[in-house]
Formats: sequence, structure tokens, C-alpha cells
Amino acid sequence: MDTELNHYGTPQRYDGDPNGSGRYRKGSGENPYQHGASESISERAKELKNAGMTEAEIAKALGMSTTQLRARKSIEKQEQIARETAQALRLKDKGYSVSTIASIMGLPERTVYSRLDPTLKDRANRTASLAEQLKAQVDEKTYLDVGSGVELQLGVPRTQLQTAISMLEEQGYKKHYLRIEQATNPGKYTSVLVLTKDDIPYKQVYDHRDKIMSPDGIYSEDGGRTWSSIKEPISIDSDRISINYAETGGAQKDGVIELRRGVEDISLGQSQYAQVRIAVDGTHYLKGMAIYSDSLPPGVDILFNTNKHEGTPLISANKDDPQVLKPMKADKDNPFGSTVRQYNYIGKDGLEHQSAINIVNDDSDWEKWSKNLSSQFLSKQNVQLAKRQLDLAYKEKKQEYEDICSLTNPAVKKTLLLSFSEQCDSDAVHLKAAAMPRQQSQVILPITSLKDNEVYAPNFKPGEEVILVRYPHGGIFEIPRLKVNNNNPEGKSILGNADNAIGINANVAAKLSGADFDGDTVIVIPTKNQNLKTSPSLKALKDFDPKERYPAYEGMPPVSEKTGFRKQMEMGKVSNLITDMTLRGASEEDIARAVRHSMVVIDAEKHNLNWRQSYEDNGIAQLKEKYQGGKNKGASTLISKASSEYDIPMRSDWIPVKATKPGQQGIDPETGRKIFKETGETWTDKKGKVKLRTEKSTKMAETHDAYSLSSGTRMESVYADHANKLKALANEARKEYISTPNQNYSPAAKKTYSSEVESLDRKLKTSLLNAPRERQAQLLADSIFRAKKKSNPGMTNEEEKKLKTQTIKECRSRVSAISRKDRNISITDREWEAIQAGAISNNKLTQILRNADEKDIKERATPRNKPAMTAAKISRAKAMVNAGYSQAEVAESLGVSISTLRRSISS
Repeated sequence: MDTELNHYGTPQRYDGDPNGSGRYRKGSGENPYQHGASESISERAKELKNAGMTEAEIAKALGMSTTQLRARKSIEKQEQIARETAQALRLKDKGYSVSTIASIMGLPERTVYSRLDPTLKDRANRTASLAEQLKAQVDEKTYLDVGSGVELQLGVPRTQLQTAISMLEEQGYKKHYLRIEQATNPGKYTSVLVLTKDDIPYKQVYDHRDKIMSPDGIYSEDGGRTWSSIKEPISIDSDRISINYAETGGAQKDGVIELRRGVEDISLGQSQYAQVRIAVDGTHYLKGMAIYSDSLPPGVDILFNTNKHEGTPLISANKDDPQVLKPMKADKDNPFGSTVRQYNYIGKDGLEHQSAINIVNDDSDWEKWSKNLSSQFLSKQNVQLAKRQLDLAYKEKKQEYEDICSLTNPAVKKTLLLSFSEQCDSDAVHLKAAAMPRQQSQVILPITSLKDNEVYAPNFKPGEEVILVRYPHGGIFEIPRLKVNNNNPEGKSILGNADNAIGINANVAAKLSGADFDGDTVIVIPTKNQNLKTSPSLKALKDFDPKERYPAYEGMPPVSEKTGFRKQMEMGKVSNLITDMTLRGASEEDIARAVRHSMVVIDAEKHNLNWRQSYEDNGIAQLKEKYQGGKNKGASTLISKASSEYDIPMRSDWIPVKATKPGQQGIDPETGRKIFKETGETWTDKKGKVKLRTEKSTKMAETHDAYSLSSGTRMESVYADHANKLKALANEARKEYISTPNQNYSPAAKKTYSSEVESLDRKLKTSLLNAPRERQAQLLADSIFRAKKKSNPGMTNEEEKKLKTQTIKECRSRVSAISRKDRNISITDREWEAIQAGAISNNKLTQILRNADEKDIKERATPRNKPAMTAAKISRAKAMVNAGYSQAEVAESLGVSISTLRRSISS
């Protein structure tokens, strides 16, 4: 044999490196790292230099320039430092001394010190900075909630928060532990950790528990190195604004804010369009959809389009007088009445400045919106279409169930079965169907040059026909049918290739149940082969203006909750009435009466309209008699009843255990249904009458047979069948859950996989510090809400509900600052071996699974010999193809190749 062996073993990176192998781990032969034994350019260059080559010769030998060689060596050096720093920190966090770390890593102690020092200093600086932020919050609020979850709101690790609290304790601050009954869940308690100054006793904290507040207005996006806050909005001068009134075309773009392109303080950043709020003169604000314009008058940076008439002042000193702009709220944390995102920009002076643009929604928000079809739309279409889309939704759930049942790890299987059953129960209540082929949610913007039958929609095919659906809508007469025109010059200029927006004119917007252009969205559905129902606008609604038809009479009390008007309740009544009328084949004349009244109700409080007169004039009581069985009756069909709330006796928290005796709370082993236990709690009203404490549920959730809610129409039968199938699937999943054994625990395996067990324990602990986002969001929101309610005692129920919605949205946003991807436990192959061997107890494993990526867990637990296309997948695939989805869309939805799909559906 002529082969010459010059090297064996793998090379060492540095002295003491244990990862080399073989007798000669630095290699053998005259040149140790020859023939690619080392991937390091630096090491290869060092060896060549030792062999007497110059830098230029080395670079040429390695196929690069000297500049490239130096750059590569610099990059590798930084990568090596990063690896060594990460390893040194891991060992330091385990409690090892510097000398021990140096010995383990085979590095000099001075090198270990140099690796650790910057990071440890950075940690200390971040903790000190956090302590200062907390100190300022305590000084402002007196009673500061620093319990679990606050670290998420702040954007720092829990351990860092705990260290900062300890630092403040050493400076004279004090911790208190309280158990507080939940305002929305009597009998249940939340533990709260409160930080105060040292001179405040426990009793004072407890007596003032309504004043306990979480840190707000501050957050960090870099782990505590720098801090941002919800700052007072930057106001622009009203002299920079011009108004385009109704008489000059403003009504055609009502709600659109046109911005001069290139002006720094009103730039939209990377967006072409966004839903924004802009403070003006420190007292008022603009609200609407912002876009760029290249045709603004000289001296004008912002043009606001409105349907208000000429003569309406831009700003009025009296907030109740007519004016174009909206008065800012007397709330420094929420002056616009909406949750906004602020951002800074670098000006021409090279300095950072706060933008005057406050973003409510942009592309990153709209792309996340649900694309499922609501029963409000689908129940007004033909029965065959409704059945097809509901069947598609069910087949997707059935496929998911079969996939879960095929899993080999019992703990994984049980975790997913329980989650799946809850989702099926929820789906049965909300009755949402699968999206139509290529259906998308889009925000609408005005393109005035479009015809009444056209839409500028860059995400759809030129020339194809689409319909637009907006929620809520009274009937198919509010669904425009349009042709895509993507050659419109105005559309190209304003929207270009917008990802989540379309352009329509004002007449089309009017057909969409009076939509405007301040952020309203629609569902766009291509019509080809879909047999979608639309109809011309109702003649009885033409030119109907609620403000002109039903103005307040002289001396009429202002429309508000205090005078007996509850908007949500009244809208719920008339919406249910319209749904029930449609299902029962009401005439256009009757439908128009109900829709007219709904239009009055929507604007009654805002414009002080005589809604009671509308109720009489439109004969709403007679319509309720005719279509709902009585003027005091409510929802009368399955579609309107399904999610209707009603009170049930308060129950104990349900637990997923097999019920082994009559009445035991848990899962009925025969039916798979949930069995609840009532608490029997009572309360005493103001008159001294003892009443049973109740909680809210829905009619669909509480019935075992959806047909019990149906009035007998054919469409209701389609929905009842769907709901019953989902309920049965949920019950089947629960039966499978209790029949699936727990994961076997093996002490021997724990010993064998001790390092993997330790690693999973550490990952779980870290994840659990971040996991309860929703719970913490609720606590944070409740704290903020109570404080704001106390300072505004005159709020109506509607205002309180709006404030709660805004507050929880803001708190959820803050709590979600740490992404799910970063929070998920990542399981290595070796750790999965430990799990499969039973090295983790069942309880702990369940916690790990709940905090891991579900897709990754499914893939690991799925048998490797499982066919790509199961029977459930094939059934779903055929149904989707028959519904008009392309093979590419179906393959992507099922996670298989097109060739695999074709083989499966053709067999």
C-alpha cells in the first residue's frame, strides 16, 4: 500500500483541552495540522509561521489576501473569547472558584479573570441600575408589587430582581408578603410580594392593599442595561396641521392622516402606513391611519381628512363643543385612550429624539389577526358552504387528535390531550369555521380614484373577483363584490406592495356597514368557485344618517349609562335580533328596520342620539315578537345563543382526574364529560337577603346537546352537528387521557442521567420564572385598573370595561416582552433520552412539557416509522382540495411535500 498516514486523533485547541483524541492529540508527522485536521485558520497560520513562512506566503497558501487572513484571525479570536467566556460563566454560576475554573478549562487564572470581569461588572451595573429604578417606584407609589412576573414586565431576570430587592433591603427598604382575595374570583387568593420603605408596618400595607401597584411606565429591552419608559407624548404645533373638511373631499378619506414625506419627527420609520395617535398643542390629538403624501400645501406637514363640515374648529376650549381633534385623556399613562408604542429616531444632529408618532397598530400587528370565519358571516351564506367550512375545521381537529394519540411518551400524550380537549370545548362555543382559500385580513385605506366595483389589493391576482367582509355586519347587503385593479397609479403610490392593506373608495367603505379609514379591517375572500352570497345595498338604508334622523330633543338627558343606556347590552340585543331574523328568512324591509336601529345604537352615546325614539319608530318590539317570540325575549337561535352568557352556581377549580364515585369532581370515565363540584358559597345583598354566589358561563358550554339551543332551521342544524362533534371529540380526548398511564419513574435512570436531570431542572426553574405571563398580566392589570378607577370614580360600566381591556392589553404586551421562543425549554437529544428512560418524575416532566415547544415535543415523541399521510390527513387533504385550495396550500398546511400529497389523494 502506498498510502501514508500523517495524522491521527483530533487536535487540541489549547493545552489541557480534553476534547482531543488519540495518542497524539496535536497530530503527528512533520506538520501536525496538515490535511484539514484543524478547522482553525489561526492555528494553521501559526503552524505555517513556525515553519518559516511569511504572512504574505501564509495568506497565499490559504487562498486569501493578507487583509482577509487578518480579518479571519480576528473573528476566530473573538469567537474563542466568546466560547471561553460562556463556559467560564456557566462554571461560575455553579459556584466554582476562579482557580477551579482555570483548571477545568486549562487556562491561566488571569485569563479566566479577564473573561469573567467585564460580564460580572455588567451584571453588577445592571442590578444597581434596577435597584435605582425600584427605589424611584417605591418613592412614587409607596406600596410596590415586586412579586413573580414583575421581572417580565421590567424585562429582567427574576434572579436580578431578587438581588436588587436584597440591595434595597440593606439600604432600609422592607419586604411584605400578603394574600389578597381576587376581585373577579371570590374565594381565591393571590400572593403578593410588596416592597416599601422600612418605616411602613405590615398592617398599613394590608389596610392600603388597594394602593399596591406594580412598576409601570418603565421597561428594559436589554436586560437592565438601559431603561425606557412610557413618556409624555411629544406634541406638534397645530400650525403644522391643515384640515380637509367634508366639503372639500375629506369625507372620502375620513380618518386618514397624510404626512409630509421626509419630516423626521413624524416619520413612520420602516412602515408605509400605520394606525397612530399624534398629540397636538399638549391638549388634543389626531386619531387615524397615517400614510405619506407628496402633494401637501406649502407649510403643512400634516393633512387630516374628516367628514366634519367646514367651520368646525380644529380645537375647542370646551371639550363638549364640536371640534375636529379629540381632547387628550386626563391620564398620564394613557392619554389617548389606547395602548401605543413609542419610538425614538436619530435626527440630523446625530442625537436621539422621541417621535411624535405613537403607533397603535402596524403590519406586525395586523398579520397576527385571526383568519377563521365567524358564524356571523357564514351563517348568512348558503348551507352547503357553511357545512363545508365547518367540516374542514373539524377534520383539522380530528387529524390533530390522531397525531396526539400516536405519541409514544405517555406524559407528552397526556399533556397534549388535556390541552386539546379544552380547545375543542372552546371551539364548540365560538363556532368558528376554517378560512376560505387565500383568505386574508387587511386594513382598509382610501384610494379615491378607484371605481365603486374596484379594489387595489396587491396580495391578490389582478382582475380576479373578491368580496370584503367587515364585522359586525347586518347581512349580505353589506358585503361588496369587487374586481382587483392593481394598476391604479394612486394605489401604487400610496400602498405599493403592501403586505396587510388594500385600497377602496368611500362608497365601498359606506357599504361595509359604514366603515371609515382610521384602522378598520376587513376579510378579503376570492370568489372563484366559492358560490358566495352578496346583494345590493338595501334601499331603505340609502342616505340614512342616524345623527340627522335622531338628534336629541331639547331637554333630553345626555345618553349615558347613568340615564339607562348600556351600549354593549343594547348592541348585543339588536345584533342577536338581526342574526335570528336572517336565519328565519326575514324580509328586506324588516331587516332594514333592525339595521337602522343598530346604527342609531352604535352612535347614541357618542352623538347623544334619541335611541328610544328609534326603538319605537323602527318597531323593534314587534320584530322581537315576530322573530324571537316576545318583546322581552332575547337570543332565539343556536347561532346567537351559543356564546350567550348566563349565571351558574360557583364551582371549585376543575381537576383532571378519573371520577371513581358518584358526584366526584373530575372526568366521567363512561362519557368523558367534565364533572364539576359547586362550592355552595353565598353572599348577602344590601337588603340582607342571602344569595348563592354565581359565576359566568355560556349556554353552549353548559349543554351536552347543541340541538337544545336550536330553533329548528337548517343552518342551525349544520352548526349543531359541528358543535356536537367537537364536544364528542373533547370527551373522547379526556377518556383517552385517564386511560393513558403516567410516565414510569426510574431512580436508576436519574442516576445514570444525573447531568441531564440537573440541566432540565435548571431550565425548568428558569422557565417557570417567566411562564405565568397571563396570570401576572391579570394581576398587573388589576392593580393599575383599581388605581385608575379610584382616581376616576364617575366611570360608567362601559368606560370601566374599555379601561380594563386597554390595561390588560398593555400588560400582556409588557409580560410578553420575553418571547415564547426564548422562554421555551430546549431539550437536547441526551435529555430526551433521560426523559424516555424515566429519569424525570411524572409531575416535573409535566411541568417541563408545558414549558417546552409543543412542535418539538411532538416530533420527538412521534414514532419514526409513522406514515407522512395518515387517514385523517388524507381525509382533510381531499376536503381542502375539493374546497378550492391549491395543492401547494394543502401541502403546506399538512406539512408534507406536494409529491407526497399527490400520491396520497390519488390512491
